[in-house]
Amino acid sequence: MRPEGGARFRLWAPAQNALTLRLAGQDLAMNKADRGWFELTVPEAEAGQDYQFVLEDGFAVPDPAARAQAGDVHGPSRLVDPKAYRWQSAGWRGRPVEELVTYELHVGTFSPAGTFAGVEERLDYLEDLGVTAIELLPVAQFSGNRGWGYDGVLLYAPHSAYGGPEGLKALVDAAHQRNLMVILDVVYNHFGPDGNYLHMYAPSFFDPERHTPWGAGIHYDDAAVRSFFIDNALYWLEEFRLDGMRFDAIDQIKGPGAETLLPELSSRIREKWPDRHIHLTTEDERNIVSLHERDAEGAPRYFTAEWNDDFHHAAHCAATAEHEGYYKDYADDPVGHLMRILGEGFAYQGEVSEHWGGPRGVASAGQPPTAFVTFLQNHDQVGNRADGERLAVLADEEMLRLLTAIHLLQPQLPLLFMGEEYAETQPFLFFTDFHGELADLVREGRRREFTAWESFRDPARRAAIADPNDVKTFERSCLDWSGAARGEGHEHLAFTRELLHLRHREIVPRLAGMRAMNAETERLGDHGFRVTWTMGDGAHLTLLANLGDTPVSTDSFKPSAPIFVSGPGVDAEIADGLVPALAVAFFMETSHA
Repeated sequence: MRPEGGARFRLWAPAQNALTLRLAGQDLAMNKADRGWFELTVPEAEAGQDYQFVLEDGFAVPDPAARAQAGDVHGPSRLVDPKAYRWQSAGWRGRPVEELVTYELHVGTFSPAGTFAGVEERLDYLEDLGVTAIELLPVAQFSGNRGWGYDGVLLYAPHSAYGGPEGLKALVDAAHQRNLMVILDVVYNHFGPDGNYLHMYAPSFFDPERHTPWGAGIHYDDAAVRSFFIDNALYWLEEFRLDGMRFDAIDQIKGPGAETLLPELSSRIREKWPDRHIHLTTEDERNIVSLHERDAEGAPRYFTAEWNDDFHHAAHCAATAEHEGYYKDYADDPVGHLMRILGEGFAYQGEVSEHWGGPRGVASAGQPPTAFVTFLQNHDQVGNRADGERLAVLADEEMLRLLTAIHLLQPQLPLLFMGEEYAETQPFLFFTDFHGELADLVREGRRREFTAWESFRDPARRAAIADPNDVKTFERSCLDWSGAARGEGHEHLAFTRELLHLRHREIVPRLAGMRAMNAETERLGDHGFRVTWTMGDGAHLTLLANLGDTPVSTDSFKPSAPIFVSGPGVDAEIADGLVPALAVAFFMETSHA
């Protein structure tokens, strides 16, 4: 929509010689411009009207940059007035990175309503819990009503089933009024398999020489393609006033032009909003640090932080003793890997990874702790299990509490997956809403993924894996909020809240000024370790952990008063030179002590 009224329509369709705009039932010929663009200004166009682009063969397609859809991905797009929403939190500038405690959620399964409004209803709960940001799994329009969001095809349109653009703006506005940030997961490495029509009129959008695990590779060196993604990031941050973005699987953003896309994109964001706290995180199996450089003042040049899969994998092995798949790289010594991660950032910093098939990672100890996002669970690590089990089902309750304490009180930036705070036992499964042949392909492909896992080599066992397209698979993945109000769930919720409030009181104020991990580590027997960090204010934070069944000696550490102990008498035994079995303690020694 134009400020002076009406709307300007544009589409990059280099494979077409002519293009028609179908607006509110009327067909209008579009003007061919340079470099494959078609455009048309319609002064009488109004918000709320539906439109499509009609190709030379008569096939009508949605706008790939539509702000909204009238219905599903195959039908018309809808005109939206981006200035219509009246913001109540116009002065919001975000919160500094040191305060970042993220709560990852899937809109469709988080609340009974499965909408942005359903999330909004729980914001007071999240504020009280102690998280400072909610991170939404991708909300760009995807095929059907049910899905994780990583099969999006209309990357500018908030999913209509969730509440569309107005619903998302209302959620962000309400969050900001509660001092909560909102971060959005975005996917720039592929498009979903259903509803993407770009290949029909712009086949050069894709790279025929390259494929990702999920679909055709993208031609990032084409100016129009490059602008599509950069403008998309700017759009989400400007129009919806989001506080950051998480970039999915950037190791799959490959090919000509890919290497410079992300630095350019993040630089454009930093230049446009120098006065806002905008947090850009990446998911990347390579364990790299080049995108997370800091300037002379310690601010990110490009991206803020990397999702630290190593932390999850090591902690998961410690909790469950699993050793298949990518866990085999950590199962030999999960405690040793965990100690290195806490002290240096990554576990793999150039060492050979058996699962990776060669060297993986680079040195990371020079990175600040705010350059890493840690998690015990997330949508991938739960949902990509065949049966979607959470740690509350897989791990011993005592071990889960110890790892939760380590996770939430160490200096790297913690992330919780929805329901984790009360030890949710409902699974989070892989679900889609495809039909016909595509549904069959997705179902069988999902089951083939587990053929290499010993426990799934039996075809009958693989056949029992939930069908992603069965609505019951989605329904089983919805949170059971009654668990937060009873028994062990209620106790775990109180424990999580206590830890987060302790983090904000003791850890967060001391993170500013930490330009590196500043850590000293010490192994304590087979299952114990010590990590001491020098914080930004000069204080020393020490973690003592023993994840084994027998006490370990800690004569080299002379403790002060603890800020957290996992059980009665733990601090007294540590004062006597022993870390008891299955125990965790944190100590803060300030310069005033």
